Amino acid sequence: MNEAKLTERIKLKAIMRRADRLLQIIQLFRRKRGPVTAATISQELEVTVRTVYRDIASLTANGVPIRGEAGIGYIMDDGYDLPPLMFNADELEALMLGARLVSSSGDTALARSANDAIAKIASVVPDDLRPVLLDAPLYAPNFGNQVVDKVDVGIIRNAIRSRHKLAIEYSDADDKPSKRTVWPIAIGYNQGVRMMVSFCELRQDFRHFRVDRIALLTVSDEKIPQRRDALFHRWWKGETEKYGDYMSARDSG
Repeated sequence: MNEAKLTERIKLKAIMRRADRLLQIIQLFRRKRGPVTAATISQELEVTVRTVYRDIASLTANGVPIRGEAGIGYIMDDGYDLPPLMFNADELEALMLGARLVSSSGDTALARSANDAIAKIASVVPDDLRPVLLDAPLYAPNFGNQVVDKVDVGIIRNAIRSRHKLAIEYSDADDKPSKRTVWPIAIGYNQGVRMMVSFCELRQDFRHFRVDRIALLTVSDEKIPQRRDALFHRWWKGETEKYGDYMSARDSG
C-alpha cells in the first residue's frame, strides 16, 4: 500500500471514530436526566474536556438542540432523534440478552412482546449485523420453579402506566387473606416469582405483594393522587436506608 492510500485510510478511520463519538454523546444525553457536564462526558468517552467542547460545538452547528449553561452542564432538548436502529454489535447483544431475560422471567405478554421487538429489529438491521443479534451467545436460563400467577400481570403494568389504584384480595405467607387498595408503582421480576411494589392505603406505607398470592384484582376508577416517579423515589430511598442500616449492623457484628 502506497503512502497516499495509507494516509487516506488513517484519515477515514479518524473520521469514523469521531462520528461514532458524536453518536455516543447524543446517546449519553438520552440516558441522563438533567444537565450533563463536559467532565462527565469526557470521563465516559475517555477523551479530553477540550475534545468534548469541540464535539458539542460540532453537534450544535449541525442542528442538534444542545444547550449549555456555565457551571451547570449541557441539556439536549426533547424531540430530537437520530435515524432509528443505528446499533453496534455490543448494543445488539445487549438487546438479545434483555429479551432472553424477559422470556425467562417475565409474564407471558411481556415475553411475547420482547420476541416481537427482536423480530422487528432483525428485519431492518444491516445483513452483516443480523447474525450478531439472532445468534448472540448470551443466555438467561431459569432453573427455578416457575410460579403460576392467578391474575394477569399485564393489568398491573397497565395500571402503573395509567396511574390507577388497584383493589386486591391478597393472602400473606401464613395464608391469611385481606383486602387492600394499593397504588402500584413497580414490578420486580425475580427468578420464578413477580413482586408488585405498592403504596398500601391500609398500612399507609409501602408494601411488597407477591403476584402469585393475589387472588383477585380490580382496576379502580380512582387515579393515584401522586406522581409515580415521586412515589418510586420515596420507596427506593426507604429501601436503601433500610438495607444500608442492615449491612452496617451486620458488618459491625
